[in-house]
Amino acid sequence: MIKIAILWNDSVGDGSIAVEYGKLERLEVTAGQGSCVPAEGRFALQGPGRLELELGDENAGQGAYATIVSVRSTRHAFSFFLRDVSRAYPIYIPAYGVIVTEASHAEAYGEIAERIAASGLRTNLQQIEAEPEESFELATEAGRPLTCPIWLGLSRDARLFEADFRGVGDNDNIRSWDCVRPRYPARINQLPETGDAPVLYYYLLGRGMGAEYRVTRSLEERVYPIAHGSIRDDDIVYDNVAFVSYEASPFTADTLQGTHYLAADRASVGYMFTPDQEASWERLAETDPDRPEETVYYSKTTATNLGKVPRYAWFKNPAPLNAAYTFEGDGGFGVFESGRVFVVSKLDGRPLLQEEVAVLLKPGESVTFEFYIPHTPISRERALRLAQQSFELRHRECLAFWQAKLDGAMQVRLPEPRIEEMMKAGYLHLDLVCYGREPDRTLVPTIGVYTAIGSESSPIIQYLDSMGAHRTAERALQFFLDKQHEDGFIQNFNGYMLETGAALYVLGEHYRYVRDKAWLTRIQPQMRKAYEYLKGWRNRNLQEELRGRGYGMLDGKTADPEDPFRSYMLNGFAHAGLKRLAEMLSEIGDPLADAVGADAEALKQDILASIRESLANSPVVPLGDGSWVPTCPPWANYRGPVSLYADGGKWGTHGSMVVRDSLLGPLYLVIQEVLAPDSVEAGFLLSFHNELMCMRNVALSQPYYSVHPWIHLKRGETKPFLKAFYNGVAGLADRETYTFWEHYFHVSPHKTHEEGWFLMQCRWMLYLEEERTLRLLPGVPRAWLEQGKEISVREAASHFGHFSMDIRSDIAEGTITAHLVFDAERRPGKVKIRLPHPGGMQAMRTSVGTYDAASETVEIDDPGREVQIVLTFA
Repeated sequence: MIKIAILWNDSVGDGSIAVEYGKLERLEVTAGQGSCVPAEGRFALQGPGRLELELGDENAGQGAYATIVSVRSTRHAFSFFLRDVSRAYPIYIPAYGVIVTEASHAEAYGEIAERIAASGLRTNLQQIEAEPEESFELATEAGRPLTCPIWLGLSRDARLFEADFRGVGDNDNIRSWDCVRPRYPARINQLPETGDAPVLYYYLLGRGMGAEYRVTRSLEERVYPIAHGSIRDDDIVYDNVAFVSYEASPFTADTLQGTHYLAADRASVGYMFTPDQEASWERLAETDPDRPEETVYYSKTTATNLGKVPRYAWFKNPAPLNAAYTFEGDGGFGVFESGRVFVVSKLDGRPLLQEEVAVLLKPGESVTFEFYIPHTPISRERALRLAQQSFELRHRECLAFWQAKLDGAMQVRLPEPRIEEMMKAGYLHLDLVCYGREPDRTLVPTIGVYTAIGSESSPIIQYLDSMGAHRTAERALQFFLDKQHEDGFIQNFNGYMLETGAALYVLGEHYRYVRDKAWLTRIQPQMRKAYEYLKGWRNRNLQEELRGRGYGMLDGKTADPEDPFRSYMLNGFAHAGLKRLAEMLSEIGDPLADAVGADAEALKQDILASIRESLANSPVVPLGDGSWVPTCPPWANYRGPVSLYADGGKWGTHGSMVVRDSLLGPLYLVIQEVLAPDSVEAGFLLSFHNELMCMRNVALSQPYYSVHPWIHLKRGETKPFLKAFYNGVAGLADRETYTFWEHYFHVSPHKTHEEGWFLMQCRWMLYLEEERTLRLLPGVPRAWLEQGKEISVREAASHFGHFSMDIRSDIAEGTITAHLVFDAERRPGKVKIRLPHPGGMQAMRTSVGTYDAASETVEIDDPGREVQIVLTFA
């Protein structure tokens, strides 16, 4: 038998004890005023008191189905594993004023609580608050660098190229060479010449792999999707530039054609077509002629001798890894047996004479090696024309095209160049993988190799809107409406069931930016159909037998794992989608708005009831400061995080034991507006998530699925936000080219869902909306406001229209100045701007508004169109 004691520091009123996977043998009030009915597991305590229990020990060991004790009272409810009760480490829940320990432990509640507090221990989050603010440099000391292949393309066109230098890739044959792979989103291009296998073109700059690895890569001006690479091979340095353009036509916004969204969708991993959509695709394939010209990978390498004596430079021309071919030196052509040309190559502007060459260079002398690879091999006649193309002209065209894209978006200048560059490069990365016909047809906002998903495309579309690309965002949203099923269901990827709610939510977010009622009226029928689908789905779950087990909550698969449960993430998206839908319908006077709003609120209340039941039934876990905290499963009707196996199961997936709890768990309910960021429940969720499921406040495996950084910002927790922000990007993004992997284990390159959430974190650290309030700089590091540094954001798009801000630090003179300009018609009702002193000093006065020292924030009610703030520190 096991004897334990439960100590309260205040009255709890009536209560009860329930035991799962075990048996309660004895129940007794041993201190304080109270009574109990042991046979029924009921008790009552008026004032502080002590309750002693005696339970069977048959299931008190490790493993699943261990004894869980649940304690309910009129004030609080919590649960714990019987095996976790310990005199040395008592279960201490300060939020509930309760301690569980061994019955032989005679100390009173206050003595135990005081001893734990005096230990000086800290939770992980408390430790982060006590440390200096995180930086990218600190994060790189702990995180491992990941190198990601570079994706290059035209924008809108699904014909891409993937390129990398030696040592990168998922194939031993690739890793030993420099490589170019023509591809579509889902796959490497397959050719008849390769037996319909993926075509891999390998080549080599220099002598090859050796004891040194002296390869660096970057983007043009560290922003534009034009790849630069440098290989140092003793005295010879090979400088490479590569980009994608057309075979013959000029590459401009006017000549850009794009790929039909259904074709791009079908060329992506995980796509789903209804029978009608499949028929539409077949008609498109029959009637849509082949493109008159290919996209082409243009590469130029300049080899220079930096030594003091003549040295050789070596080049190996691109060749297919898995197909027969010949090389024709008179034209510099690589030719398949079919007669089609797969590469055109030049040496110093003339046809390359041999497939492999060595060139002796005098000190300071250079030689250029160019090759042009069409996405699909072309005829000899077309190859002759391709050989006449000017690399320099094509390069200038390509750069001008991408510069124009960026010039039309929000302009950002930050004191940390890496973050500024990543915001700009990231915007172009997102644009690169939004495929569709120009100039104004539907776009599919893909997420790297995967097709669009209502949930994972959400940050992509939101960031496009933030950058002011509202028309692009609207065209991307049209994808979800065009592919909506006849019954209103929205589903595009791999059986995911959450897309209907997620799509409605992003539609609502887009409307908050553009306030376009004509657009709402056009899409009103589709939105109403989506509502009817969600309503019917919910009605099927309004079953009395589901009370306490997910009553009224939608059931279905949320993401990759085959978990057809009533998950909190799935239902949170349904709530957020319905809430935004009610707002949109109200804007255009649709009488259905009130019913939609009522259904959204009813779903919210059912989710809240379930989450509170889950918190009560789930075993508490220890934190780093000696206290314990309630936990929660990712779906209704399970006890605790599934990775603790209270109710058994096999939950490890995607390289981690905890991702179901972390990446698909109840924290989503905060950003989905079911739980308030500063609620007790949100605090519990943040605490156990951080200690069980994070490293350096970053989730495991696919970390950008976790939304806790946003919650930190909403709660005013800047240091934990920065810890997650810098460690997330330092660990998952390529530090040279700024592209993201999906996972730490090199799955899915150029993953724009991850990049989209990183970019939204950048956006949130600069500005956040809260009802009628615009919060500025809620997450910027103190280092950004050191002497002489400036932050400039021009034409940022928000729910209050476009605005600009310029901040300059002159700490040497004791001031920080902020100049704000808002939209004349859509100004926020209140502005809160955080201006943290780099040394932590508090301001003496502000020239306008009121200053809150605790949050280092100036608050201005009803700001004018233009505001000048001078914060004085001395």
